[in-house]
Amino acid sequence: MNVLLFGATGMVGQGVLRESLLDPDVQLVQIVGRTAAGVQHPKLREIVHRDLRNYESIERDLSGFDASFFCLGVSSSGVKEEEYEAVTYGITLAAAETLCRLNQQMTFIYVSGAGTDSSERGPTMWARVKGRTENALLRLPFAAAYMFRPGLIQPLHGAKSGTAIYRIFYSLFKPLLPLLRVAFPNQVLTTEDIGQAMLIAAKHGCPKRILETKDIRALVDG
Repeated sequence: MNVLLFGATGMVGQGVLRESLLDPDVQLVQIVGRTAAGVQHPKLREIVHRDLRNYESIERDLSGFDASFFCLGVSSSGVKEEEYEAVTYGITLAAAETLCRLNQQMTFIYVSGAGTDSSERGPTMWARVKGRTENALLRLPFAAAYMFRPGLIQPLHGAKSGTAIYRIFYSLFKPLLPLLRVAFPNQVLTTEDIGQAMLIAAKHGCPKRILETKDIRALVDG
């Protein structure tokens, strides 16, 4: 299986990259991002691409993939809805529409978030935008598309958030996260769980197109 990964420098993306490189069924992992991930591996290929709204110049390098894991995102804190939508919806759909055209048999998996608003009309800005993004992705003619909605995430194996406030949060609550995961298994996932679940969904499919935390865990637990 050949995998395309967006957002490999973020916390979730780091975890997904690690699990993809470890998976014996994956022959190639190609990452696309604005900056280099700084990872070396025989199965890894990297494209540094500054304009994530336009892929015309690298289209020849985006075909021949079985799955795409889209882990790229930004915090909504202090950002106006128009700005947040330009990144969350605009960049995601620019990539997805290109990939759908180039890889008709692709499985596309998008990292959304717990509480996403599928109605697109709720009071919470980020949830509306995420909902609009999910709905647009589900309308594209991919072979399969899955929306992952993790809640609280425990970073493992050195994965770190690119957002300063999240890094502070994870630093403060690091000792508690393993305990919370045991106490509330359907509310807390690890970066390892998410990566493994994506690979399972890409290889074998799953009955739901929108997966909440408990659904993601169920994939990993079998």
